[in-house]
Amino acid sequence: MAPRTGPERTCVGCRTSGSKLDLIRIVRTPHGEVRVDATGRAPGRGAYVHADRACATAAIARGSLARSLRVGLRAEEAARLGDEIEREIERDVRR
Repeated sequence: MAPRTGPERTCVGCRTSGSKLDLIRIVRTPHGEVRVDATGRAPGRGAYVHADRACATAAIARGSLARSLRVGLRAEEAARLGDEIEREIERDVRR
């Protein structure tokens, strides 16, 4: 039996592709809020980053996350989102 392959997505931090299950989805909701989508099913425009601090930091610092979500991130929003991604990475590691 062949190994199951799922959907692949590209990390906006390092630009490499990987399994959707290995990436964290960031979503811009229809109301304009940017947040981590723990379920992977929230409505809105999504972007993916690896569950890795370096990828998350690069995505925020280079502006590739904001560009992918088609939204302007102010400094305080970027800091809050960085903290939210960190919590999701830690939660993901504990699984």
